[in-house]
Amino acid sequence: MKTTCPISRADFLAKAQPLEIELAGTKLVAEPREFSTGSFGWYLNTKAPVTVDGKVCQVQVGMNLIVVGSKDLPKP
Repeated sequence: MKTTCPISRADFLAKAQPLEIELAGTKLVAEPREFSTGSFGWYLNTKAPVTVDGKVCQVQVGMNLIVVGSKDLPKP
C-alpha cells in the first residue's frame, strides 16, 4: 500500500524546522532539505564523539530522514 505524503513540497520547504537528534549524549542538528531524488526531509552529516571503555572515538554520522511519499509529489 502506497503512503500519501501529508504535506505539500512548498509547505515543507517553507515551514520545516531543524530537528535536534541526540547521539551518545551529543546534540546534533538535522537540517530540512530537498534531496536530488526529489524526496524531501532532513539531512545530517557530521562527526561526533562516542565513548567506548573510557576512550573517546570520533564517528562519522550520516543520516537522511525522508518524508514517506514525498518523492511522488509534483515538483515546481
